[in-house]
Amino acid sequence: KGKCPEDGWDESTIELFLHELAIMDSNNFLGNCGVGEREGRVASGLVARRHYRLIHGIGRSGDISAVQPKAAGSSLLNKLTNSVVLDIIKLAGVRTVTNCFVVPMATGMSLTLCFLTLRHKRPKAKYIIWPRIDQKSCFKSMITAGFEPVVIENVLEGDELRTDIEAVETKIKALGAENILCVHSTTSCFAPRVPDRLEELAVICANYDIPHIVNNAYGVQSSKCMHLIQQGARVGRIDAFVQSLDKNFMVPVGGAIIAGFNESFIQEISKMYPGKASASPSLDVLITLLSLGANGYKQLLKERKEMFFYLSSELKKLADNHNERLLDTPHNPISLAMSLKNLDENNDAAVTQLGSMLFTRQVSGARVVPCGSVQTVNNYTFKGFMSHANDYPCAYLNAASAIGIKKQDVDVFLKRLDKCLKTSRKESKKGKVVNEISNSNTGTEQLED
Repeated sequence: KGKCPEDGWDESTIELFLHELAIMDSNNFLGNCGVGEREGRVASGLVARRHYRLIHGIGRSGDISAVQPKAAGSSLLNKLTNSVVLDIIKLAGVRTVTNCFVVPMATGMSLTLCFLTLRHKRPKAKYIIWPRIDQKSCFKSMITAGFEPVVIENVLEGDELRTDIEAVETKIKALGAENILCVHSTTSCFAPRVPDRLEELAVICANYDIPHIVNNAYGVQSSKCMHLIQQGARVGRIDAFVQSLDKNFMVPVGGAIIAGFNESFIQEISKMYPGKASASPSLDVLITLLSLGANGYKQLLKERKEMFFYLSSELKKLADNHNERLLDTPHNPISLAMSLKNLDENNDAAVTQLGSMLFTRQVSGARVVPCGSVQTVNNYTFKGFMSHANDYPCAYLNAASAIGIKKQDVDVFLKRLDKCLKTSRKESKKGKVVNEISNSNTGTEQLED
């Protein structure tokens, strides 16, 4: 049926299935005689076993979704993976999606592929409207494709950074719709930034006949992000949305899914990919989804949401204990932020030092964001880089409840964060006292010191 099985398969069944696919490829035929430049020969038995002898990759030179005559098994693997992934995207909330394919590139390069496909449809366009999000790969995806990003600063509403819809429309009128390749919006993001106002952006895109590409990097795991995409497509225009395999399906980095509501446009993107492609990301996600089954994946989504509420409540308690506060970001369903005002006021270096302390204590993924950092990416200077705004009111720490997180992860993180905050506050106070003594010294005492 081309759908994810309700209940997961055991490992031996999955391996049997993959071996059946592999013996359909010509390089595994007993009497095969290969005289071409690419015959699926592998020097290492270990490498062959690692790939289940599915060596030919996916697609043909002109289309990543095309069938290879001498690699029926690999081609079937490709078709099945895309079909199963489409089923999961529908299950996760985007019910009206019509087509998708797995591409062996991470999210940034997959976005670039989308932009390059649009170039042929809009040859005069040179700008991409981009509500600011401080993440390098999605910014560089536009530069790499040869377009000029038009950065739309976010609006501060309470603690949240939200899409400035009025600024987007004003910029479209100023540049001219025909000169704009697309609007490039974002769903999943680090708090205090929240998902873009997709419905409003989709309506603007429909009204001005401008394509709309959504960076949904780790949004498949969030029912809210998927609902925004579904609603955006219902009321306006969304041409494609791109999501990472590793972030949403717990597989190694190296793949993404490009999906959309217009089957022919998604096919155009797949044909834009030059040459054949690695089957590894497709193989990884197919094995994972066959192992989990639809029920197993739904359970992971449920657990992630439960852990988000647990992390939120416990982080709030910890923040209160340290005279800080959990920033109020109700529109962000994955990421949380806790203020670091006390550290920031005592010592600028203490904020970044907290990040180092957490990392050396084996806390990965937590981001510590100081005030006022400046970063230049491809000749564009971002003020307040990492905070998604030029002047966010305070320094803060990020933590996320992503798919696969366990209660133990949350508890250990909070325990280590508590210790680090106590240590940082002690060191900050020491530094403050030393500075006060130093400032009160006379010139003679300073020389003696």
